[in-house]
Amino acid sequence: MSAEQPQPGSGAPLPVASKTQTEIEFDEKRRRIGLVVGPLVFLLTLAWPFELLTPEGHRMAAVMALVIVFWITEALPLAVTSLLGPALAIVLQVAPAGEAFRPFASTTIFLFIGSFILAHALFVHRVNERVAFGVLSLKIVGARPGRILFAYGVLAAVLSAWMSNTATAAMLVPLGLSLIRFMEAEADIPKKYGTALMLMTTYCCSRGGMATPVGTPPNLIAVGMLGEQLDFRITFVQWMLFSMPIVLVLMAIVFVYLNWVGKTGVSEIPGLDKIIAKRRAALGPWRRGEINALIAFSVTVVLWVGPGIMALILGREHPVAASVLASVPEAVAALIGVVLLFLLPNSKTERSTITWKQAAQIDWGTILLFGGGLSLGAMAASSGLALVVAEGITGLVPTDEMVTLTFAAALFTVILSETMSNTAATNIAIPIVISIAMASGVNPIVPSVAAALSASVADALPVSTPPNAIVYASGRVKITDMIRYGVLMDLIAVTVVPALALLLVPFILG
Repeated sequence: MSAEQPQPGSGAPLPVASKTQTEIEFDEKRRRIGLVVGPLVFLLTLAWPFELLTPEGHRMAAVMALVIVFWITEALPLAVTSLLGPALAIVLQVAPAGEAFRPFASTTIFLFIGSFILAHALFVHRVNERVAFGVLSLKIVGARPGRILFAYGVLAAVLSAWMSNTATAAMLVPLGLSLIRFMEAEADIPKKYGTALMLMTTYCCSRGGMATPVGTPPNLIAVGMLGEQLDFRITFVQWMLFSMPIVLVLMAIVFVYLNWVGKTGVSEIPGLDKIIAKRRAALGPWRRGEINALIAFSVTVVLWVGPGIMALILGREHPVAASVLASVPEAVAALIGVVLLFLLPNSKTERSTITWKQAAQIDWGTILLFGGGLSLGAMAASSGLALVVAEGITGLVPTDEMVTLTFAAALFTVILSETMSNTAATNIAIPIVISIAMASGVNPIVPSVAAALSASVADALPVSTPPNAIVYASGRVKITDMIRYGVLMDLIAVTVVPALALLLVPFILG
């Protein structure tokens, strides 16, 4: 479940996934239960005699118990809970304030901020819409339902690799609905095609986000925690080298399956290509703001991937490659792109491509949630809590092998992500996976990466991801269909992701 929220822009308003009365009542009951159970678990953990824990570790265990209950039940907004955890740990003298809040100023936080602002600039200037209509109007796509289904999946994945999967789904769903209505009116295609097109949108939005470190928060959480706790850096290019094959395999499976589910029996629908061409023409010529946003984004991408490619060619130990990698980290590249947005004039009267008011509309909640997760993970390690928990789990579960732990990590994270924010799920899962691996004598890199990637493939419920919720709100996907198809996709993903991670990650990272 993604923590990303729709970002307002200058285009059409984003659709809001409506909730039924039953869902509203369930959420309220869950919140009330959390407000009672959280403090109760906190007090019980403090009172219970944990002889293996240090006093700091014991108090940290109580804080973590409270935070996990609040994250699962959403008793408080996720970001608020992420601030409550470190604050409570400071009050209980688990760690000094400087140590507890230091992760909120990590380089990964600034990479989050920069990439969010860049993606929001593309959304504000509707560059994503121009890309979408450009792809759908290609002659190779034409008016063929099967090719439109494929193009939709590619669009969703490519856009979600660089911007909010929620914003991508919010843009593609209304366009897809209009195309579906035209197809049903002109060619009497089956309802299953509409279901397949909507599911293609949400599945590929989630999978596309796996492709780059900035595609979705779980990726950066894994990169950040491996850097903070193990001093191990995964570069932008390295992540893409092992994630892209995984994404391509998952997308191929999704397309083959949904193409079968949504088969129409119609090879072509006359007039459909004209509708797409008309929508594209309505965008008019490229405007300066669009060009500026694309320039800033392109410069950042070059700075993201350039040093990694140089390191691959020359070797990481080469003086030039090592110097470039050290002097232009991903966070700096993102901030350079942001500065360009404010240096490039939008018009004679507008001195910047976006305003600070627009830039400030990014999802700060996700950033705070990530910072809180880093902070809690670091304190769990420094207080000795993580090691004790890991040793306890390894004594109960046979996770002393790389393969077993990697598959277990993927399954654990998918289950968590079906019921809560994938950012919160990853914040919970990664520190546990790292600790178990260290206690078992297993290299934690592969299991951690598999867990992070698996956080993005929860497909079974409308609450699992915002794209799922948006698609479900379209009225074209029944809850029974979402569960039936989604569970199958989950089962495939928790098999494919860890298997390919075991094969590719050690090869790429050495």
